[in-house]
Amino acid sequence: MILVTGGAGFIGSFLHAALRERGHETIVVDRLRDAGKWRNLRNHPPSRIVSPDGLDAFLADHPPIEMVFHLGAISATTATDGDETWGTNVELSLKLWHWCAARGVRFVYASSAATYGDGAAGFADGLSGLDKLRPLNLYGWTKHAFDLHVKRLVEGGGARPPQWAGLKFFNVYGPNEYHKGAMISVVKVKHDEVAAGRAPRLFRSDQPDLPDGQQKRDFIWVGDVVDVLLWLHDQPRVNGLFNLGTGQARSYLDLAHAVCDAAGVEPRVEFIDMPQKLRGQYQSFTQAPMDRLRAAGYGGQFTPLEDGIRRYVRDFLLQPDPYR
Repeated sequence: MILVTGGAGFIGSFLHAALRERGHETIVVDRLRDAGKWRNLRNHPPSRIVSPDGLDAFLADHPPIEMVFHLGAISATTATDGDETWGTNVELSLKLWHWCAARGVRFVYASSAATYGDGAAGFADGLSGLDKLRPLNLYGWTKHAFDLHVKRLVEGGGARPPQWAGLKFFNVYGPNEYHKGAMISVVKVKHDEVAAGRAPRLFRSDQPDLPDGQQKRDFIWVGDVVDVLLWLHDQPRVNGLFNLGTGQARSYLDLAHAVCDAAGVEPRVEFIDMPQKLRGQYQSFTQAPMDRLRAAGYGGQFTPLEDGIRRYVRDFLLQPDPYR
């Protein structure tokens, strides 16, 4: 039995489907609410859905859980409720860490590239350089805070699960993200603009030395993310805090052109001013050094941006059922 928190969400539901296809029994911890998240599970119903409010009671029964994939979080970079975000992203994560440590259950959790802030301290993963990082928003700060807790527990000889791994997700895109509202991937947003007959819109640069459209991110196809999660399931001796991107930054202009190509329309872009609330909190460059994950033994290949966008658009967004 495998527990997936956030299992009705974007990455969680994709992972849940892959685990079910492998024959695993899965327990999803999530709230379905009214944003259509249930559709993420429609093609692969879980054995059970546990509300986060009922998680303590569920865990108190000491179920025979083999592994916990902790992907549930307050993940909006614009989150402002500090108490709720800390409670979910830090306190719940610590609770699961200690529960897994006490019962010998393997534990893999989602960190975030948002912990790197503006990138001034670099993007080196692992525990050693964490104290130098300065996240730009509440979401990134709480993810960073839990990474720091893990560092103190591991380096201080505290109780730990028999396997632990954190993954700093970079910019993930792909099916089953449709409930995310303002936090949906740029790929989906640009596709919707193109499908409506408009030119994809990009933010003008807020940095004088950076041309418009040349803000760059490490965009990663969700299937590649899940492949790494499954690899960690198959490699119980791998521990550590790892980046999870492609290792190659690509510009937003590249992305917009790839969306146009996948949709079969002439590439064109409209530039608009960046909203005031994003200025000073916007990462203009992210790129995941992948050396540590490779050194740990991961040999899978990452999908090039154009191929991933083409697959997303043609195999999902243009289909009657766009869900995994």
